[in-house]
Amino acid sequence: MTDPVRAGFLRGIVMRAPGMTDTAEFYTELWGLQVAKSEPGITYLRGTGAEPFIYGLKDGDTYGIEYVHFGMNDRDEMNTLYAHVTAKGAPVLGKPGLFDDAIGGYGFELLDPDNRRLRFTTDLEMNEPEDVYAYPRKVSHVVLNTPDMDGLEAWYKDVLGFRASDYSADMMVFLRCNRDHHSIALVRAQYPSVNHVAFEMPDLDSFMRGIGRMKQKGQVPSWGPGRHGPGNNPFAYFVSPSGYVIEFTSELQQIDETTHEAKVWSRTDPEAMDRWMTAGPPTPAQRTVMAGRPDPGFPELRKD
Repeated sequence: MTDPVRAGFLRGIVMRAPGMTDTAEFYTELWGLQVAKSEPGITYLRGTGAEPFIYGLKDGDTYGIEYVHFGMNDRDEMNTLYAHVTAKGAPVLGKPGLFDDAIGGYGFELLDPDNRRLRFTTDLEMNEPEDVYAYPRKVSHVVLNTPDMDGLEAWYKDVLGFRASDYSADMMVFLRCNRDHHSIALVRAQYPSVNHVAFEMPDLDSFMRGIGRMKQKGQVPSWGPGRHGPGNNPFAYFVSPSGYVIEFTSELQQIDETTHEAKVWSRTDPEAMDRWMTAGPPTPAQRTVMAGRPDPGFPELRKD
Protein backbone atom coordinates (compact mmCIF):
# COMPACT_ATOMS: atom_id res chain seq x y z
CA MET A 1 0.00 0.00 0.00
CA THR A 2 1.45 3.37 -1.01
CA ASP A 3 1.64 6.29 1.40
CA PRO A 4 -1.06 8.95 0.90
CA VAL A 5 -0.05 12.13 -0.92
CA ARG A 6 0.01 15.02 1.53
CA ALA A 7 0.88 18.67 1.73
CA GLY A 8 4.27 19.01 3.40
CA PHE A 9 4.37 21.89 5.89
CA LEU A 10 3.18 25.46 6.46
CA ARG A 11 5.69 28.15 5.50
CA GLY A 12 3.71 31.34 6.07
CA ILE A 13 1.18 33.68 4.52
CA VAL A 14 0.90 36.89 2.50
CA MET A 15 -1.84 39.29 3.58
CA ARG A 16 -3.42 41.99 1.42
CA ALA A 17 -4.93 45.36 2.38
CA PRO A 18 -4.91 49.01 1.31
CA GLY A 19 -1.67 50.57 2.53
CA MET A 20 -0.45 47.25 3.91
CA THR A 21 3.26 47.90 3.32
CA ASP A 22 2.98 51.10 5.36
CA THR A 23 2.45 48.93 8.46
CA ALA A 24 5.86 47.21 8.19
CA GLU A 25 7.29 49.19 11.12
CA PHE A 26 4.70 47.64 13.46
CA TYR A 27 6.01 44.17 12.63
CA THR A 28 9.70 45.09 12.75
CA GLU A 29 9.73 47.39 15.78
CA LEU A 30 7.04 45.74 17.91
CA TRP A 31 6.15 42.24 16.73
CA GLY A 32 9.76 41.15 16.23
CA LEU A 33 10.08 40.31 12.53
CA GLN A 34 12.75 41.50 10.07
CA VAL A 35 12.42 42.73 6.51
CA ALA A 36 13.70 39.91 4.31
CA LYS A 37 13.01 41.26 0.82
CA SER A 38 10.77 43.82 -0.79
CA GLU A 39 9.38 44.72 -4.19
CA PRO A 40 7.05 47.56 -5.18
CA GLY A 41 3.81 47.00 -3.29
CA ILE A 42 4.96 44.04 -1.21
CA THR A 43 7.24 43.50 1.78
CA TYR A 44 8.37 40.06 2.93
CA LEU A 45 9.11 39.61 6.64
CA ARG A 46 11.15 36.80 8.19
CA GLY A 47 11.29 35.33 11.68
CA THR A 48 14.27 33.82 13.46
CA GLY A 49 13.81 30.44 11.77
CA ALA A 50 15.13 29.17 8.45
CA GLU A 51 12.23 30.25 6.23
CA PRO A 52 13.10 33.09 3.79
CA PHE A 53 9.88 34.81 4.87
CA ILE A 54 6.91 33.94 7.06
CA TYR A 55 4.59 36.95 6.68
CA GLY A 56 4.04 39.13 3.65
CA LEU A 57 2.47 42.58 3.45
CA LYS A 58 0.89 43.32 0.07
CA ASP A 59 -0.84 46.52 -0.96
CA GLY A 60 -4.23 45.91 -2.55
CA ASP A 61 -7.69 47.31 -3.04
CA THR A 62 -9.34 44.61 -0.90
CA TYR A 63 -8.71 42.96 2.46
CA GLY A 64 -7.78 39.30 2.62
CA ILE A 65 -5.26 36.57 1.97
CA GLU A 66 -3.03 36.93 -1.05
CA TYR A 67 -1.86 33.35 -0.59
CA VAL A 68 -1.15 30.76 2.08
CA HIS A 69 2.36 29.38 1.61
CA PHE A 70 3.19 25.69 2.01
CA GLY A 71 6.41 23.78 1.42
CA MET A 72 7.38 20.40 0.00
CA ASN A 73 10.74 18.71 0.61
CA ASP A 74 11.85 18.37 -3.02
CA ARG A 75 10.73 18.51 -6.65
CA ASP A 76 9.74 14.85 -6.74
CA GLU A 77 7.30 15.43 -3.87
CA MET A 78 6.09 18.62 -5.56
CA ASN A 79 5.41 16.90 -8.86
CA THR A 80 3.68 14.01 -7.09
CA LEU A 81 1.44 16.45 -5.23
CA TYR A 82 0.63 18.29 -8.46
CA ALA A 83 -0.36 15.03 -10.18
CA HIS A 84 -2.52 14.12 -7.20
CA VAL A 85 -4.40 17.44 -6.94
CA THR A 86 -5.03 17.64 -10.67
CA ALA A 87 -6.37 14.06 -10.61
CA LYS A 88 -8.73 15.22 -7.86
CA GLY A 89 -9.93 18.06 -10.10
CA ALA A 90 -8.52 20.90 -8.01
CA PRO A 91 -8.27 24.24 -9.88
CA VAL A 92 -4.53 24.70 -10.38
CA LEU A 93 -3.03 27.96 -11.60
CA GLY A 94 -0.46 26.50 -13.95
CA LYS A 95 2.00 23.63 -13.99
CA PRO A 96 4.96 23.37 -11.58
CA GLY A 97 7.71 25.81 -12.48
CA LEU A 98 9.91 28.59 -11.15
CA PHE A 99 8.28 31.61 -9.49
CA ASP A 100 9.67 34.93 -10.70
CA ASP A 101 9.12 37.06 -7.58
CA ALA A 102 11.65 38.03 -4.88
CA ILE A 103 11.21 34.72 -3.03
CA GLY A 104 11.33 32.41 -6.05
CA GLY A 105 11.38 28.65 -5.68
CA TYR A 106 9.86 25.83 -7.70
CA GLY A 107 6.22 24.90 -7.33
CA PHE A 108 2.64 25.66 -8.26
CA GLU A 109 -0.54 27.25 -6.97
CA LEU A 110 -4.16 26.14 -6.66
CA LEU A 111 -7.43 27.47 -5.29
CA ASP A 112 -9.43 25.97 -2.46
CA PRO A 113 -13.26 25.94 -2.60
CA ASP A 114 -13.41 29.39 -0.98
CA ASN A 115 -11.37 30.79 -3.90
CA ARG A 116 -8.36 31.10 -1.58
CA ARG A 117 -4.95 30.82 -3.25
CA LEU A 118 -2.51 28.24 -1.90
CA ARG A 119 1.13 28.27 -3.01
CA PHE A 120 3.45 25.25 -2.74
CA THR A 121 7.21 25.74 -3.08
CA THR A 122 10.52 23.93 -2.78
CA ASP A 123 14.13 24.89 -3.60
CA LEU A 124 13.97 28.18 -1.70
CA GLU A 125 17.05 30.02 -0.48
CA MET A 126 16.83 29.29 3.24
CA ASN A 127 18.22 31.37 6.10
CA GLU A 128 20.54 30.30 8.88
CA PRO A 129 18.26 29.98 11.95
CA GLU A 130 18.92 32.43 14.77
CA ASP A 131 18.51 31.61 18.47
CA VAL A 132 16.81 34.84 19.55
CA TYR A 133 14.92 35.06 22.83
CA ALA A 134 11.30 36.22 22.70
CA TYR A 135 11.06 36.78 18.95
CA PRO A 136 8.80 34.85 16.53
CA ARG A 137 10.42 31.84 14.93
CA LYS A 138 7.82 30.79 12.38
CA VAL A 139 4.12 30.89 11.54
CA SER A 140 2.56 28.18 13.68
CA HIS A 141 -0.89 28.08 12.11
CA VAL A 142 -3.45 29.96 10.04
CA VAL A 143 -7.15 29.97 11.01
CA LEU A 144 -9.70 30.47 8.24
CA ASN A 145 -13.36 31.45 8.44
CA THR A 146 -15.62 29.66 5.97
CA PRO A 147 -19.35 29.40 5.23
CA ASP A 148 -18.91 25.67 4.42
CA MET A 149 -16.72 24.24 7.17
CA ASP A 150 -17.74 20.64 6.52
CA GLY A 151 -17.16 20.85 2.78
CA LEU A 152 -13.84 22.66 3.16
CA GLU A 153 -12.66 20.15 5.78
CA ALA A 154 -13.45 17.30 3.36
CA TRP A 155 -11.57 19.09 0.55
CA TYR A 156 -8.41 19.67 2.59
CA LYS A 157 -8.45 16.04 3.66
CA ASP A 158 -9.16 14.55 0.23
CA VAL A 159 -7.10 16.85 -1.99
CA LEU A 160 -4.19 17.81 0.30
CA GLY A 161 -4.08 14.92 2.76
CA PHE A 162 -4.76 16.89 5.95
CA ARG A 163 -5.97 15.01 9.03
CA ALA A 164 -8.36 16.24 11.73
CA SER A 165 -6.65 16.59 15.10
CA ASP A 166 -9.58 17.92 17.16
CA TYR A 167 -12.90 19.73 16.97
CA SER A 168 -14.27 22.65 18.97
CA ALA A 169 -17.89 21.49 19.23
CA ASP A 170 -19.33 21.75 15.70
CA MET A 171 -17.88 25.21 15.10
CA MET A 172 -14.18 24.58 14.47
CA VAL A 173 -11.88 21.86 13.14
CA PHE A 174 -8.10 21.70 13.60
CA LEU A 175 -6.24 20.17 10.63
CA ARG A 176 -2.64 18.96 10.49
CA CYS A 177 -0.28 18.11 7.64
CA ASN A 178 2.64 17.05 9.86
CA ARG A 179 3.14 16.46 13.59
CA ASP A 180 2.01 19.98 14.56
CA HIS A 181 -1.49 19.72 16.04
CA HIS A 182 -2.77 22.11 13.39
CA SER A 183 -1.33 24.12 10.55
CA ILE A 184 -4.78 25.10 9.31
CA ALA A 185 -7.96 25.46 11.35
CA LEU A 186 -11.41 26.16 9.97
CA VAL A 187 -14.17 28.14 11.68
CA ARG A 188 -17.84 27.98 10.69
CA ALA A 189 -18.73 31.52 9.64
CA GLN A 190 -20.93 33.63 7.37
CA TYR A 191 -18.29 34.32 4.70
CA PRO A 192 -14.68 33.44 3.80
CA SER A 193 -12.09 35.51 5.65
CA VAL A 194 -8.98 35.16 7.74
CA ASN A 195 -9.63 34.60 11.43
CA HIS A 196 -6.05 34.96 12.66
CA VAL A 197 -2.42 34.04 12.04
CA ALA A 198 -0.34 32.59 14.90
CA PHE A 199 3.40 33.10 15.31
CA GLU A 200 5.44 30.57 17.25
CA MET A 201 7.76 31.68 20.04
CA PRO A 202 10.68 29.41 21.04
CA ASP A 203 9.32 28.56 24.51
CA LEU A 204 6.88 29.67 27.19
CA ASP A 205 9.24 32.27 28.67
CA SER A 206 9.72 33.78 25.21
CA PHE A 207 5.94 33.80 24.76
CA MET A 208 5.44 35.79 27.97
CA ARG A 209 8.38 38.10 27.25
CA GLY A 210 6.95 38.84 23.80
CA ILE A 211 3.70 39.92 25.45
CA GLY A 212 5.74 42.07 27.82
CA ARG A 213 7.61 43.69 24.94
CA MET A 214 4.33 44.57 23.26
CA LYS A 215 2.90 46.00 26.48
CA GLN A 216 6.00 48.12 27.04
CA LYS A 217 5.36 49.59 23.58
CA GLY A 218 1.71 50.33 24.36
CA GLN A 219 0.17 47.25 22.74
CA VAL A 220 -1.92 45.06 25.04
CA PRO A 221 -3.47 41.70 24.09
CA SER A 222 -7.04 41.87 22.84
CA TRP A 223 -7.50 38.34 24.28
CA GLY A 224 -5.15 36.43 26.56
CA PRO A 225 -2.78 35.28 27.78
CA GLY A 226 -4.38 31.90 28.23
CA ARG A 227 -3.91 28.28 27.19
CA HIS A 228 -6.18 26.55 24.68
CA GLY A 229 -7.62 23.08 25.17
CA PRO A 230 -7.28 21.87 21.57
CA GLY A 231 -3.57 22.00 20.75
CA ASN A 232 -2.63 22.75 24.38
CA ASN A 233 -0.89 25.93 23.22
CA PRO A 234 -0.70 29.25 25.10
CA PHE A 235 -2.29 32.20 23.32
CA ALA A 236 -2.18 35.97 23.30
CA TYR A 237 -4.02 37.78 20.51
CA PHE A 238 -3.34 41.28 19.24
CA VAL A 239 -4.89 43.40 16.48
CA SER A 240 -2.54 44.65 13.77
CA PRO A 241 -2.72 48.16 12.25
CA SER A 242 -4.62 46.73 9.26
CA GLY A 243 -7.20 45.15 11.55
CA TYR A 244 -5.95 41.56 11.21
CA VAL A 245 -5.73 39.40 14.32
CA ILE A 246 -2.28 38.00 15.06
CA GLU A 247 -1.26 35.67 17.87
CA PHE A 248 1.78 34.77 19.92
CA THR A 249 1.87 31.06 20.77
CA SER A 250 4.29 28.31 21.75
CA GLU A 251 4.48 24.63 22.70
CA LEU A 252 1.84 23.50 20.20
CA GLN A 253 0.95 19.85 20.78
CA GLN A 254 2.92 17.35 18.71
CA ILE A 255 0.80 14.50 17.37
CA ASP A 256 1.68 10.81 17.62
CA GLU A 257 0.05 9.41 14.48
CA THR A 258 -0.06 5.91 15.94
CA THR A 259 -2.10 6.81 19.03
CA HIS A 260 -3.88 10.14 18.49
CA GLU A 261 -7.66 10.23 18.23
CA ALA A 262 -9.56 13.40 17.44
CA LYS A 263 -11.62 14.75 20.34
CA VAL A 264 -14.63 17.05 20.36
CA TRP A 265 -13.96 19.85 22.85
CA SER A 266 -16.74 21.75 24.58
CA ARG A 267 -17.32 25.42 23.79
CA THR A 268 -19.39 25.95 26.95
CA ASP A 269 -16.88 24.60 29.48
CA PRO A 270 -14.60 27.57 30.28
CA GLU A 271 -11.68 25.29 31.17
CA ALA A 272 -11.85 23.63 27.75
CA MET A 273 -11.48 27.03 26.12
CA ASP A 274 -8.72 28.25 28.47
CA ARG A 275 -6.96 25.69 30.67
CA TRP A 276 -5.28 28.41 32.73
CA MET A 277 -8.60 30.25 33.27
CA THR A 278 -6.72 33.54 32.91
CA ALA A 279 -8.16 34.91 29.67
CA GLY A 280 -11.87 34.29 29.99
CA PRO A 281 -14.03 33.97 26.88
CA PRO A 282 -13.42 36.27 23.91
CA THR A 283 -15.38 39.50 24.10
CA PRO A 284 -18.00 40.38 21.45
CA ALA A 285 -15.48 42.85 20.03
CA GLN A 286 -12.84 40.12 19.80
CA ARG A 287 -15.24 37.77 18.04
CA THR A 288 -16.12 40.55 15.61
CA VAL A 289 -12.51 41.30 14.67
CA MET A 290 -11.80 37.56 14.31
CA ALA A 291 -14.76 37.29 11.93
CA GLY A 292 -12.73 39.53 9.63
CA ARG A 293 -13.87 41.25 6.48
CA PRO A 294 -15.24 39.22 3.55
CA ASP A 295 -12.34 38.03 1.40
CA PRO A 296 -13.14 38.01 -2.33
CA GLY A 297 -10.28 35.58 -2.93
CA PHE A 298 -8.30 35.13 -6.09
CA PRO A 299 -9.88 36.97 -9.05
CA GLU A 300 -9.54 34.47 -11.86
CA LEU A 301 -7.75 31.38 -13.10
CA ARG A 302 -4.54 32.06 -14.97
CA LYS A 303 -4.07 30.23 -18.24
CA ASP A 304 -1.01 28.12 -19.02
